[in-house]
Amino acid sequence: MPELPEVEVVRRGLAKWVTNKKIETVTVLHPRAIRNFPGTKKSFSNHLVGQKITAVNRRGKYMWLELNSGQSVVTHLGMSGQVLIQKPSQEPEKHLRIRFTFSNYKNEMHFVDQRTFGGMHVDELVRTTANELIPSTVAHIARDPFDPAFNLDEAVQRLRTKRTEVKRALLDQTLVSGIGNIYADEALWRSAIHWATPTSGLSETKAAQLLTHAKEVMQEALAQGGTSFDSLYVDVNGQSGYFERGLNAYGREDEPCDRCGRLLVRDSFMNRSSFRCPKCQPKPRTIK
Repeated sequence: MPELPEVEVVRRGLAKWVTNKKIETVTVLHPRAIRNFPGTKKSFSNHLVGQKITAVNRRGKYMWLELNSGQSVVTHLGMSGQVLIQKPSQEPEKHLRIRFTFSNYKNEMHFVDQRTFGGMHVDELVRTTANELIPSTVAHIARDPFDPAFNLDEAVQRLRTKRTEVKRALLDQTLVSGIGNIYADEALWRSAIHWATPTSGLSETKAAQLLTHAKEVMQEALAQGGTSFDSLYVDVNGQSGYFERGLNAYGREDEPCDRCGRLLVRDSFMNRSSFRCPKCQPKPRTIK
């Protein structure tokens, strides 16, 4: 699933190409792509036609197009979602779900989603106590480490009081957003912490180090265009990211640890995988 760096790459691309563009047509080609919208495909289109995109913003893994009406088009990429800028002459993608055209821009915006876990919906922008405009359905999502108003000390306290395994806490988007399976494993490796370590057992210093490493690794990934393991994650121009080459833990089972040389292992975790070094990240004593 695309995580903060991948979504931010897409957001930046869209901000460049569709800001101040007026929506001319919206064609919904698969109903699951708007399943969180309480209306028909036609009403979804009617909501958007004639509106101008005034900004493209993001929190965590959620991205939204701000509209001049005070509404927004909230987008979540799910497992395989892509938002692409395409020429009208381009052959439609096999898994094209929603097509946008613009009255003052020759290119189109395509929402493509092979597995249909992602989607778009229209939402009102609400003003928060911090005087920010944010979609109501995203208001429960915590700030991410890239947010200028992100407070590390507050995030550390939320993490340490969660009473769960540390990786589960990192993936909890109401504690700190944007971190998924890949960057959680990378931050844990950099901090030499086992994924099952109780959050209550982390010192403030260690918890702060972990969240700082999470931000650092995501910044490095963003600089490389994100992490692409297959063709499902690409930027708005269809280009893959290259941070896979810089991963220290994720996906590297049976490869030597870059720190100590021990072969990395893969553990089962929440119906997915977690990768770690058995020497640098040993199991906590409370876990058998």
